[in-house]
Amino acid sequence: MYDETFMRRAIAISAQALTTPGTEPFGAVIVRDGVIVGEGLNRSVARLDPTSHGETEAIRDACRRLGTVSLAGCDLYTSAEPCALCVAAMAIAGIARLYYAADQGDCGAHLGALPPETRHPIDTALLRAECAAPVEARVMPAEQHLAEDAAAILADWAASRR
Repeated sequence: MYDETFMRRAIAISAQALTTPGTEPFGAVIVRDGVIVGEGLNRSVARLDPTSHGETEAIRDACRRLGTVSLAGCDLYTSAEPCALCVAAMAIAGIARLYYAADQGDCGAHLGALPPETRHPIDTALLRAECAAPVEARVMPAEQHLAEDAAAILADWAASRR
């Protein structure tokens, strides 16, 4: 169930970008059983990591704190509607519910006209289309090679865990 306290914390984390170099105004918290178990701020530029979004940082923090890669039963509160990368990370982690503040339209209206040297731009529409498309239909060229070799490693690894 939605709790405004957690949304206000996510927004407060995003506000840290006003004074923290190398960050962007995207903050997130992960909540389990009414307790914040992870927090994150977009630090893509500071960390030279294009995946360092507020949501992914909150997921990493929660996983470390809880000692697990499963965040099943956790909710994620974020200051802005997540991009496809973050939605995929949430799905992989097992986030149960998402609550967000600003939507993609708000983000585009305020950040869309900024020059690339000011912030690392993301074409969220293209990102969503790429993620939803089968590999052979994506804009990014992709080729498959040495499938049998890689599959053999997968099979050996799986067999060692049975």
